[in-house]
Amino acid sequence: MINQYGRIAVDSATELEELRAVGFNSEDFETLLRRALTNYKTYEAQNDWLREHVATDEQNIFLFLETKQPLTQAVFYCIAAQLLGFTEALAGNGYNGVATFRQLGLPIATVNNLRHAWYELLNSHTNNGLLFIDELASQGYFESNNHRLLFNGKSLPTYNTNDLIRESVWVETSVDTDNDGRFDLVQVDIIRPNTNEKLPVLFTASPYYQGLNEKENDAKVHDVNVPLTRKDTHQSALSNLNQMEETVAKPLARQINGYAEEASVIFTQEAGKPVDLNQYFLSRGYAVVYAAGIGTRHSDGMQDTGSPEQVESMKNVVEWLAGNRVAFTDRTSNIAIVANWSNHNIAMTGRSYLGTLATAVATTGVSGLKTVISEAAISNWYQYYRDNGLVVAPGGFPGEDMDVLAELVYSRIKDPADWLKTKKQWDDFQANTEKFTDRVNGNYDYYWDTRNYLNQVKNIKVDMIMVHGLNDWNVKPRQVYQLWSALRDLPNVKKIYLHQGQHIYINNNRSLDFSDQMNLWLTEKLLDKDVKANEILPTVTWQDNTTEDAWHVLDEWGASKKGKYYIGNNVLTTNQNSGELNFKDWLPENQFAYYCEHFDKWRDDTITGKLPTNQIFESETYTSERTVDGEILLNLRVKSSQNIGLISAMVVDYGNDTYLKETPTNQGVVIDRGVNFSPTDLMSFESEKSAYKMITIGHINLQNRTSPRQNDDLWPNQYVDLHFELQPTYYKMRPGHQLGLIIYATDFEMTIRGNQSIAYTIDLSKSSLDVPFTCK
Repeated sequence: MINQYGRIAVDSATELEELRAVGFNSEDFETLLRRALTNYKTYEAQNDWLREHVATDEQNIFLFLETKQPLTQAVFYCIAAQLLGFTEALAGNGYNGVATFRQLGLPIATVNNLRHAWYELLNSHTNNGLLFIDELASQGYFESNNHRLLFNGKSLPTYNTNDLIRESVWVETSVDTDNDGRFDLVQVDIIRPNTNEKLPVLFTASPYYQGLNEKENDAKVHDVNVPLTRKDTHQSALSNLNQMEETVAKPLARQINGYAEEASVIFTQEAGKPVDLNQYFLSRGYAVVYAAGIGTRHSDGMQDTGSPEQVESMKNVVEWLAGNRVAFTDRTSNIAIVANWSNHNIAMTGRSYLGTLATAVATTGVSGLKTVISEAAISNWYQYYRDNGLVVAPGGFPGEDMDVLAELVYSRIKDPADWLKTKKQWDDFQANTEKFTDRVNGNYDYYWDTRNYLNQVKNIKVDMIMVHGLNDWNVKPRQVYQLWSALRDLPNVKKIYLHQGQHIYINNNRSLDFSDQMNLWLTEKLLDKDVKANEILPTVTWQDNTTEDAWHVLDEWGASKKGKYYIGNNVLTTNQNSGELNFKDWLPENQFAYYCEHFDKWRDDTITGKLPTNQIFESETYTSERTVDGEILLNLRVKSSQNIGLISAMVVDYGNDTYLKETPTNQGVVIDRGVNFSPTDLMSFESEKSAYKMITIGHINLQNRTSPRQNDDLWPNQYVDLHFELQPTYYKMRPGHQLGLIIYATDFEMTIRGNQSIAYTIDLSKSSLDVPFTCK
């Protein structure tokens, strides 16, 4: 199924004008057809293609055209299916083109208006994941004349990617993080079409861009096999003691010695891997800009993960692109240069850390930034490396923390002279970071508050695109859910895409026209064209977790009321229960050591009830479909045998069925992002058989039951009440399935692992689960 939301309805006059502009201004079907055979340069070669393809299940196209038979809808869509590359699907439907188009979800028009039908066909997706008009372009249909051509509200790939300008400049920031008395310079790499047109700009702020220090990063990973310790209840978690030392002297701006029309540094290849969505837009007349920021190779400063200074430096790049800040041609001459090729309309793009900084810069309200397309982005760093008073790792990265990530991207190490000059300062800076993050305490304090961008959401003036995987346990769904909720009452236009993947991009997914939608979106935001993108693009686009290639449009996410389950003796019921259940958070040393190295196996064994270190509760078997929409709330009365403790919870879908894989499958097809430019693999989510699927998780320190900021007292065998939300989701439960709740302590993938002999007791009379169900 092809889900196309990025197409707009235009009147017949506009259709004719656009068809004329792209060279399909004919009322003769054979003329249109032969013109679409871009790869076949002679009449005879086209005839060969026509003989190899069918008009009906009994006649090839050449004979059909030669005998001058009338064009019917059946013939048109039989041929159209082959033009789009859906030959296998067509054969499976007995060469019924109309049925094939319906099966694929592609538009069908009457052939009485041939131009309209052809216009619709050009706006249909091919088997190669591109619009038909874009695929023709990738085959060289258009001359790459470096001029913008819009079709159905979207820029076509008419810019020559073999003649791109690649140049570097150095933006002077307004921060001095290395305390040398001068504002830090950051290198900015620009890739743009060679045209006299003023270009809209896609800016990706990527600390990864200038290279990674993987060996140094691995050496700095923290040991997570450490015991949980008791917290001092008299400590002030809101203390400002963690503030960074301020620079004593006000930094000096550089004196401008003159201006240059051209950059003095050029390059032939990007320093880091380009973002595929950016590559898509390069051939469509957009400039692409990368900056790794302060504390990276060829730039000044110290690397400080997510800090206000890091955000400010990236904001400063936006200011230069918008014509509001100075940049220099190199780091020493003080010769200034302006972005005279920019139309001063900027979008920020990127996934993970890249999308995080895009979101953060948006909260500054910087002028010139028009929109953000953030994917799998962090909105609150505390909830990336901490959770409810616990030190928690992103999924798959036990022991990582703010200082570890900073070590990974402090790429100044790669230049020997720069490293020798900065090594002592960097080591001292990292020692401070480790102290400020406080892996023993795990509380929310001043350090984390300055890296919580939700505090400044009210300053966001731009329209926002957010993309997140509901199975992303690296940057967990709460990051986007809380941002989405915080934006709800602001006047900005905001769109969100919820897919079933992990920590991935979705712009090369077969079943959703994400790149097309962003093309339409940026036409409106950066080209100032009214193409109704705000109205056309869905508010919430959700990928169905039960069916391949199914996407749905929703009005909202997380608006449902919660229904209550009571926790009973290994069951979830609608009636309150009584009694106690126990489990001990301890494993024999050999088993513990094995799961530390194989936490995926630990999770499977936990879900299937093979371990004594948890309790599993299951609902009734559902007889009808229902959907979990938002945050599940766990209410738990529990006691620990010691004066410390943590609780983890997991919600599981139990049912022998097919489930979408969390990692999409390569379809063996390569998408061209221009004309022989930046190929990327076409991906699709496929299904596999399983008896269960983890839906969501959550963790809490028993001493932080009131707040992540507050240390509560805890005594051995003292019952305490917990109320905490699990990671939000939008998940469809099918008939014949059961909802499962697993309560445990140590999470081998995400929490610290002390293997302490702590016994936990659950009071069933005061324990429940609030689930935001919507029923069909």
